[in-house]
Amino acid sequence: MRWWDLGPVLELERDLFPEDAWSPGMFWSELAHARGPLATRRYLVAEVQVPSRWGSPRTESGGGAVEGRIVGYGGLAAIDGTGDVQTIATARDQWGSGLGARLLSALLATATDFECHEVLLEVRVDNTRAQRLYERFGFEPIGFRRGYYQPGNVDALVMRRPSQTSSEAPSVQGT
Repeated sequence: MRWWDLGPVLELERDLFPEDAWSPGMFWSELAHARGPLATRRYLVAEVQVPSRWGSPRTESGGGAVEGRIVGYGGLAAIDGTGDVQTIATARDQWGSGLGARLLSALLATATDFECHEVLLEVRVDNTRAQRLYERFGFEPIGFRRGYYQPGNVDALVMRRPSQTSSEAPSVQGT
């Protein structure tokens, strides 16, 4: 994720999490820690190619112009050997496509790159779809954070996944 992705990411964020969406400042703060030799964060986006909205100029190959539409994003913080999935989201029209699994796989690979021995995350107690995804990847519930999601005062389920080798990680092909 780069600064120029923030507009579409914030639109998706507000659509998916209307009550507790991250502010622009929260994303800017996270991205400030995602570059350079001392980076402790990694944020990524997923895009699909769509025809350009501004007419259809032709390319040299004869095809119409295309642009990317951000359909998902995720972020991981890594501190002292512990990774924390800060955020992960997919556009509603991508639910069931396997995009969430691919994003989570990329974040777990990042945790490995950061030499994390465990990865934590919080998920709304009413988000069973996400909980099932995390369980498929070896996350286990370890506790609750009461009233974590504001202003709705919704509890968070805290989940943990110990580090795994790539051969232990679940396959995400065809999901």
